[in-house]
Amino acid sequence: MRGPGSPQGWFVNRLQRLRTAAGSPAQALLLAHDEHCVLTRSSLSDLLAGKFSRPPPWERVAAYVIACVRAAHAGRIDLSCEEELARLRRDHATLTDLFEAAAGEVRAPAARVPGPRHRPATYRLPPRNTHFTGRDATLRALRRRLAPDGEGAMQVVHGLGGVGKTQLAVEYAYRYRSAYRFVAFVDAEEPALVPSQFASLARELGLAEVASEQVVPRVYRELRKHRPRLVIFDNGERPGPLLDVLPSGDLGSGGHLIVTTRRRGWSGRAGVVELDVFSRREAVELLTRRVDGMTAAVADRIAEHLGDLPLALEQAAGYMDYHHTAPAEYLDLLASRLEDMIALGELADRPTVVVATLWQLSVRTLRSRQPQAMRLLELCALLAPEPIPLDLFGHGGEPLIAAAADPVAWDTTVGALAGLGLARRGASSLVLHRLVQAAVRAAMPDDVRTDARVRLCRALLAAVPHDIHGDPQAPSRWQALLPHVLAVTKGEPPAECATDSATLLRLASAFLLSVGEHPVALPLCERALAIDESVGQRDAEKDAEKDAERDAKIGFDLITLAQIHRDRGAPERARPLAERALGLHESCLPADSPAIATDLATLARIRHLLGDHQAAVPLAERALRIDEAAYGPDDPYVSFDLMALAGVHLDLDDHAVALPLISRALRIREAGYAPDHLYIGYALLLNARAVHALGDPAAAVLARRGALILDARLGTSHPKTRDAFALAERLQEGGSCHEHGELSTAAPAHGTDAAAPAPGSGPSRAPGR
Repeated sequence: MRGPGSPQGWFVNRLQRLRTAAGSPAQALLLAHDEHCVLTRSSLSDLLAGKFSRPPPWERVAAYVIACVRAAHAGRIDLSCEEELARLRRDHATLTDLFEAAAGEVRAPAARVPGPRHRPATYRLPPRNTHFTGRDATLRALRRRLAPDGEGAMQVVHGLGGVGKTQLAVEYAYRYRSAYRFVAFVDAEEPALVPSQFASLARELGLAEVASEQVVPRVYRELRKHRPRLVIFDNGERPGPLLDVLPSGDLGSGGHLIVTTRRRGWSGRAGVVELDVFSRREAVELLTRRVDGMTAAVADRIAEHLGDLPLALEQAAGYMDYHHTAPAEYLDLLASRLEDMIALGELADRPTVVVATLWQLSVRTLRSRQPQAMRLLELCALLAPEPIPLDLFGHGGEPLIAAAADPVAWDTTVGALAGLGLARRGASSLVLHRLVQAAVRAAMPDDVRTDARVRLCRALLAAVPHDIHGDPQAPSRWQALLPHVLAVTKGEPPAECATDSATLLRLASAFLLSVGEHPVALPLCERALAIDESVGQRDAEKDAEKDAERDAKIGFDLITLAQIHRDRGAPERARPLAERALGLHESCLPADSPAIATDLATLARIRHLLGDHQAAVPLAERALRIDEAAYGPDDPYVSFDLMALAGVHLDLDDHAVALPLISRALRIREAGYAPDHLYIGYALLLNARAVHALGDPAAAVLARRGALILDARLGTSHPKTRDAFALAERLQEGGSCHEHGELSTAAPAHGTDAAAPAPGSGPSRAPGR
């Protein structure tokens, strides 16, 4: 029973792959790493040669795994012991199944005449997939459910199109074929064609002429003579259209039934096995095994682009094999032309099946029966492959989808996508696989795509928080919507939503700035500025009101860009941007506009960073006066002006002037923010500097409180947190706070309010420094 195709050969191949991944250590080295001496030279040799007639003890296999991993670590190869043990544990369980199946094939019942090994008769069962990968746990679970003491004789395999439901059912039939005397495979995608297949099956079973209305029950009665039997209904719809061909009553006894489906609605009739996409490990395994020259790193990135969808991975492997395309080149094509690539490449056993057309039937069903759901699908196709908040489609005055205005209509609209297997529905969100999105986008006419993008852009602009720092829900809301903002604003925007796209990009950059993601924020803000400037250049007609509005928007882009450069440690690049923003806003906005205060405070911080403290003072004082007049003396936004002004005075050694400014800012923040808010932490740190300079021993306590807040909010590894604790320790030891970079002379820009509010979408509430 040994050989390449035997259970032993299969398992040895798994063991050798681990050994190769570990750097191909010699047997002597493996024995040296076996600390508990479970392995012997002979037992290891037998294990690696497949010289065993039953599954080797798991303890021996586990000792081999641990020895390989330890040898890998000694050679500086990164392998996870837990992952390798789990994988080989699954393989060992599969080996046990294979031995049981092989033993069943050679055992002949006493009443039978001795003959060749038992193989079940089959009807239209597809060939076995020689490249079948993974799914061992799922296959074992399906077998347990179909066992006599399992959950039931009928099981439904449910999942997204292309996830490998059919392949799983076919592999189950081959892997456990010794348990059945007859296996039938029925294509159930078109329910009306199923009876004709039963008529063909009746002839296969040797039945004489049977009336069409009697063919299904006659076939099931005949199959009872071939018990135990397995019938696979592939790609079935809901139970309703198949009721006439599914066994009922005693016709269902004596055998098993597997239905594969993309549709929901089966749980009332059968057990349901949910099949998801491959794990990344399985996806990488398939690609590295199928494609010459494929490295694990490139396979990982290809799998990421394809969303680990098994059909897409097989299609990719087929494309690279046929065209002799290098894996790295194929990866570049995926990254730049995903919508084209999902239509190219073919599977050896299913040459007409490609990802691009996989969901056509479901899409046609939506288009004809539920046009509102089709519209929702098209909108979702332009968003990111991340959870899409459902309230996005009903946010604001006019909903994106008319059905969103009625709870029942909306529930059935969203449910249609989930029911057809086109999306996964959460409590308040919807998730589409990235290849479903790509296939829908590829089929969308240009005018439909443009209209959808314009609508989404406007809906997102209404949904994202503009007051990024003042709104307590802003961080979580932005985290949920940012991927979709980036997806919709990618590429050249339609003219109808160019300015809205620019505003979205600037707001996104301001949010990213607030969480310290400067490298990501910078190109977004640069794009916003380029779009706003190009819109102004395209306007042929002179309109003073439009010109003023355009200049104001450009000013907002400039000041946000200046804040990013300032926080990246490039104040010399930030200064001309802030000065240009101030000039534009002073030319088109009232002198007391809060937007001008934003420019003044930002410029004050920049001049401060450049060491021009005297020039920074009047700028910060003017910003404070404007905001106090606009919002009142106790508004949280005023606290940023107070902190900026206090920071300048600290570096001018005007500690007595700085301290009351900081104290006032701290009182405002404690009244307006949670006790552990970052802004309170920053104020405490600046306060610690001031009171330390005046000889107050409470400085160390204040700095410690501020550092703990930063630790809770930013994490221990964040540079600001490390600097804060360093300051606290220095003050505790009686040292000088001026020995600590960002929390000393640079503190007003980097250590206190570096993530101060950025401009909003208009001048009405634009302050923020």
